Amino acid sequence: MSATDAEQSNQPSANPTGAATDNDPAQPANFDTLEANADATTPADVNLEVVLNVDVELALEVGRTSISVRDLLQLTQGSVVELDRLAGEPLDVLINGTLVARGEVVVVNDKYGIRLTDVISPSERIKKIQ
Repeated sequence: MSATDAEQSNQPSANPTGAATDNDPAQPANFDTLEANADATTPADVNLEVVLNVDVELALEVGRTSISVRDLLQLTQGSVVELDRLAGEPLDVLINGTLVARGEVVVVNDKYGIRLTDVISPSERIKKIQ
């Protein structure tokens, strides 16, 4: 048997119609039909205990800007970079990079905090993902 014959014998038989042949062991897949399940859990039945201790990253975004590498390399201590937000505008509250709320900076016991002024609804968050 030549190398070409060996290569051809390892190749699956080509059938332009896609139908199984005598040499092809492939069979069509059989799937059960999906039906509405009366035993499906409702949101009230979901046990959130399994995720309550999962850490997420909460970040506050003051603003953004685009800057050239030339300008970036010229930044020194005391440089001021102008952002895309006006003073007094609410900050974005991001959870793992996803916008979930907006708020204003407050001081609590000599530490910064944020007072939420607008919480993004779950349906709005889903719309932004799609």
